[in-house]
Amino acid sequence: MRVTLAQIAPKLNRTNLGEIIKIVQDVHSSSDLVVFPELSLSGYMLQDKLTEDAWVLDELSELAELSKNIDIVVGVAMREDGSFRNAALYFSDGKLTSEHHKVHLPNYGMFEEARYFKAGDIFESFMADDKRVSMVVCEDLWHKNVHHDLIEQDPDLIIALVASPARGFSDDGLEIESKWYEIIQTLAAECKATLVFVNRVGFEDGLGFWGGSCVVDADGKMVDKLQKFKTQIKTIEVKI
Repeated sequence: MRVTLAQIAPKLNRTNLGEIIKIVQDVHSSSDLVVFPELSLSGYMLQDKLTEDAWVLDELSELAELSKNIDIVVGVAMREDGSFRNAALYFSDGKLTSEHHKVHLPNYGMFEEARYFKAGDIFESFMADDKRVSMVVCEDLWHKNVHHDLIEQDPDLIIALVASPARGFSDDGLEIESKWYEIIQTLAAECKATLVFVNRVGFEDGLGFWGGSCVVDADGKMVDKLQKFKTQIKTIEVKI
């Protein structure tokens, strides 16, 4: 399976849709699946801009149409019945196949997601091209109960959409990078599943996002890794 990791720097407005469409069009003939980061359609530090910039599904019909040629996973702020969700959307065969709402919304330090978003309450798997897939969004992965839920689902592929700011600079490297890789490599091995981790880059309101998107195999070994702090689109042959 050919998976494209789209490590991009989303802007804090709605113009991201045009960039995402262009990337999908560029890779659709050479890839089976393209994955974008958390809130890639919206930007991360939305806060009160949610009322203007959140999306409804009908506005994403072009992504659904493009998914007739390639599966697409995007992160988006969704408007739903007067509230907002931090969501991961999986488009395939011309339609929305699955929508995961971020369950664990951070509300500490630089993070204020719980103030603006309504939390999800369930982790579900679904079938795509004869493979069982689970999606998670960033903070979800830092909770062991989520790992237990995923183990029970027995997925073939775990897709993690992330917007992780750079923290913990030291002589040994970036501490948050080491923590993330430990989490995803452990989870992949626990589930015996391939894991695709896509983190964004770029800056918003003083936050710098570090990238380092990667693929981990079912033994918990790193298959391939993108650069830090750099926009990069890379297609990787993945064994599932």
